[in-house]
Amino acid sequence: VRLQPDPFLNELTSMFERTTEKGSVWVTLKHSSDKSKLQRNKMKTAGEKIELRCLIRATDGKKTISTMV
Repeated sequence: VRLQPDPFLNELTSMFERTTEKGSVWVTLKHSSDKSKLQRNKMKTAGEKIELRCLIRATDGKKTISTMV
């Protein structure tokens, strides 16, 4: 589920709270342009600037959340 940054942080906090006694939370980061490779190539050949963003994912093994920053 992709969330806005503030709800993502709220859900991430509750995910950490649920796993304090037992369990883990994995957080991964990946740079992304949020566009397909074909769109990026067209923008590159047209000389347009491609805005890179950061995709942040978190999971506790049962639920996965993500956001773009």
